Amino acid sequence: MTSRPAPTAVSGARPAARTRPRPSRSGRPAWMGEPSKLGVGARGLVLGLGCLAVLVPFWAVLMTSIASPEELNRAGGFVLWTNEPTLDSYRAVLSGGIVTRALLVSAGITAVGTALSLVSTIALAYALSRPGALLQKPILLMTVFTLLFNPGIIPMYLTVKQLGLLDSYLALILPVLVNAFNVIVMRAFFQGIPGELRESAYIDGAGEMRVLLRIVLPLSKAVVSVIGLFYAVAYWNAFFSAMLYLQSSEKWPLQLVLRTYVVNNTPIGSDQLSSNLENLPPQISVQMAILVISVLPILFIYPFIQKHFAKGLMVGAVKG
Repeated sequence: MTSRPAPTAVSGARPAARTRPRPSRSGRPAWMGEPSKLGVGARGLVLGLGCLAVLVPFWAVLMTSIASPEELNRAGGFVLWTNEPTLDSYRAVLSGGIVTRALLVSAGITAVGTALSLVSTIALAYALSRPGALLQKPILLMTVFTLLFNPGIIPMYLTVKQLGLLDSYLALILPVLVNAFNVIVMRAFFQGIPGELRESAYIDGAGEMRVLLRIVLPLSKAVVSVIGLFYAVAYWNAFFSAMLYLQSSEKWPLQLVLRTYVVNNTPIGSDQLSSNLENLPPQISVQMAILVISVLPILFIYPFIQKHFAKGLMVGAVKG
């Protein structure tokens, strides 16, 4: 019995096309399947409860800050709706005194600190992203070392004291001027920019500073915006460093005032507010007004930066 020879491939025959799984109607891959109505409802319920857990406390704080004294007395504290809104608490807080001064201090520290931190982070990240830069590896190792091992409170305080920065606004900026995580993210983003762009600029006679300002930074608006927001939120919300380094209450930022008069529930007198109102609003109304003022700047800035979050972080953190 003779065995048949194996069939040979016909010359010029096309290989069978591989069939790809078609996506489902919802746009999901076929292997994931269609979501069940129970699963969709459960996710919607969890998302709705999460939104309520965030929005209801903030709404209560806002309503309490504009509620009249009579409504606060009837409610015995927080109110969820007011029929007699008044801005007396905001007038009392913003008419002068420690709260107005602290608001200006926080705004100045946030603006100056964010600008200096961005300039320092961009300069360091760009230098570390350039192959063959002077002392690139040792500086990169020191940067990663600071990310893994942070100094303690006492060594940091002694360093600030030896530098003569106690009771100075520089003590709130210089010790946290550069964040190692932000440097690493921005360095990875700079490394992802095509090298041909820089090489073409070098051929045209551009130096490193012009390449950074004219080519690298315009292509890095996403990561610069996100890192800038990180720095701004950190400076705006910082209170522990102010509590350590600032000795006079005239230099307190807003968050330290918030901690003193809201968290610790210290009574606020008319001399501290410099209010021209005949009757000072209730303490809880004034406290909630301070809380709202401390939150509003971040809420106003975040929507304009939100669109850059995914690109700024994912492109900068994932390479390849």
